[in-house]
Amino acid sequence: MSDTFFALHRHGFVRAAACTPKVLPGDPGFNAAETLALAREGHARGVDLMLFPELGISAYAIDDLLLQDALLQRVEAELAGLAEASRELAPVLIVGAPVGRNGRLYNCAVVISRGHILGVVPKSFLPNYREYYENRWFAPGAGVTGLDMRLAGQAVPFGTDLLFAASDLADFVFHAEICEDFWSATPPSTQGALAGALILCNLSASNIVVGKADERAMLCASQSVRCQAAYLYSAAGPGESTTDLAWDGQASIHELGALLAQTDRFPAKAQMAVADVDVERLRLERMRTPTFNAAAAAAGHPERAFRRISFEHQPAFDDVGLLRPVDRFPFVPNDPARLDKDCYEAFNIQVQGLAKRITATKTQHIVIGVSGGLDSTHALIVAAKAFDAVGLPRANILGFTMPGFATSEGTKANAWALMRALGVTGEEIDIKPAARRMLQDLGHPFADGEPVYDITFENVQAGLRTDYLFRLANQRAGFVLGTGDLSELALGWCTYGVGDQMSHYNVNGSVAKTLIQHLIRWVVKTSQFHNSADATLLSILDTEISPELVPADAGGAIQSTQAKVGPYELQDFSLFHITRFGLRPSKVAFLAWHAWRDVKKGPWPRNFPDDRRNAYSLAEIKTWLGVFLFRFFEISQFKRSAMPNGPKVISGGALSPRGDWRAPSDGTARVWLDELAANVPD
Repeated sequence: MSDTFFALHRHGFVRAAACTPKVLPGDPGFNAAETLALAREGHARGVDLMLFPELGISAYAIDDLLLQDALLQRVEAELAGLAEASRELAPVLIVGAPVGRNGRLYNCAVVISRGHILGVVPKSFLPNYREYYENRWFAPGAGVTGLDMRLAGQAVPFGTDLLFAASDLADFVFHAEICEDFWSATPPSTQGALAGALILCNLSASNIVVGKADERAMLCASQSVRCQAAYLYSAAGPGESTTDLAWDGQASIHELGALLAQTDRFPAKAQMAVADVDVERLRLERMRTPTFNAAAAAAGHPERAFRRISFEHQPAFDDVGLLRPVDRFPFVPNDPARLDKDCYEAFNIQVQGLAKRITATKTQHIVIGVSGGLDSTHALIVAAKAFDAVGLPRANILGFTMPGFATSEGTKANAWALMRALGVTGEEIDIKPAARRMLQDLGHPFADGEPVYDITFENVQAGLRTDYLFRLANQRAGFVLGTGDLSELALGWCTYGVGDQMSHYNVNGSVAKTLIQHLIRWVVKTSQFHNSADATLLSILDTEISPELVPADAGGAIQSTQAKVGPYELQDFSLFHITRFGLRPSKVAFLAWHAWRDVKKGPWPRNFPDDRRNAYSLAEIKTWLGVFLFRFFEISQFKRSAMPNGPKVISGGALSPRGDWRAPSDGTARVWLDELAANVPD
């Protein structure tokens, strides 16, 4: 598959467009021509599915003209023309039209693909209040199922029981409803989703009044979340009659509550919102959410009541780019307001979790190792706020800095400066004499002066620090506060048992390394502590991430964590997409390539330093993803299976065996590594 690696269809995406063409009231010829012009533009842009407004072929606000036979015959003729023109077009078209059947007129969605009318879906719920009088012209579609009809010279399925599914593109399954349908208490799209539709489409007219746009957006977002689907919405726009109403042409695409694309409102010309919908992710999300499937069972398994209309889509599997936002930092929102809110919530979740543990254990003290690095810094400031919250003096926080063979003066100075600024009780224990004795007892070459810096050398120091902390907790009647973060747990970059993997309680276990940096920036920005702490916090942010267990080399270069386990920004990206959604490694690589290939493309989180804005080639992404897969699936689970308590902080990050992630400690990474090797080019 590597020859089509760059094709979005290979990775479970469907390119969708929500369109607002120009219309002329009561002129099907003009309206069909405008629809076809947008359809051709969509074809050129690689679009798979195009949604148009309610009654777009006739226009919506034409009142009793809807009952004129000449108009209805012309609508049918134009539908025939659109179907014929679609033979050379890739997109599936969903257009709105008045359609007569058995002496009744219905407000319908007409689905067209490659010369065929695939089906006609009537509007279920007709508004007949305030400015709406649809019962005057239309018959309701609710309960109309299992029927067929002839339209534009073709025999086609007719009813509200239709789903449309591509036979040659997995997960391209959609449902159509019309305007008022999703304002009802029981939107037909809910049943469509429970029956298997992953893309829900709403052909709308929906005149605009003050405040209504927000209501539409809320409904679209909420329906996409509740139905675990994408929701396409297209409202009538330029050219509709303004005899009594006005139209803003709002069109949008939501996926799982997130806005992927939207058009400008009150446009002067035709436009469309285009985005690539991740239908594969939607299917995986439903699969891992038993509540969704329980709802389908409770509804009597709607898939048994729906007709699935199969069509041959003929995807080209070309490289047409990717039209959707892909965050470089899935744990860190790009939007400044959302980032502020997330940091506020994450910080206070950690504080609340620790405060509860303090009161539950009736402890007066906690013991924490303070290294001057990111993780222990963040755990310490969380502890300070937690002690404030429960009314204990910060002096009861017992911070210990424990320099080893590679501890720099800079990090030790930062550790002391932070403890003093926060008003905690600080002490220093030099672990080098105890480490030398242990290395000597082990017969390690370092004890005889040889510069051997192996894993034993490193873990003797890491283990001694934790050993001291636990014994200090015994002595001082407190408990050990852990500092290790989510990223380290994912990669197994922690010393098991008597090491930084273990503590009595860990506030950082559900917080990714990339988020911790922003949490500390947020603490400074919002003045959570006295200004004397801010300078130290900013200094710690600028420090190279290192365990400081191996002395600097001859050139002065210090031990780098990221040189060993990979850039945390890439590894956090992989962690999120693999554990949160269960994506294949090749798809993770595809998304990472789009997110990270160019420093200048896409937004960065606010205040992210320019000199730390990196780009990665596909080869680098593949290499570090391989490291992640091996470490995560094969060698690290036993550490997570025994991880201490701590609060879940973010939905995409929790590896506790009592929470989001359960896996065998003796598993293998072979399946994931094989998939990566087979489907990602070198």
